[in-house]
Amino acid sequence: MGIIGWLVLGLLAGAIAKLILPGRQGGGWVITLVLGVVGALLGGFIGSAIFGVGVDSFFDLSTWLLAIGGALIVLVIYGAVTGRKGSRV
Repeated sequence: MGIIGWLVLGLLAGAIAKLILPGRQGGGWVITLVLGVVGALLGGFIGSAIFGVGVDSFFDLSTWLLAIGGALIVLVIYGAVTGRKGSRV
């Protein structure tokens, strides 16, 4: 898969992850793209380490499930890191 494929997969996986896990993560489409690409890489790493499958083909269901799962993990971590440190009254 080429760089354009990774970017499209990352953008869509990040957008789907934000739809699944709504909240106040903030960021626009650039953050969604970055989180999605990092999530796709993380999902591919986890998938190859545990299940023996990676993110090789753009139109493969396992590629999308791994990318979205990885994007969800990255989104939770991003939300925890950039979340509110304290509440204002």
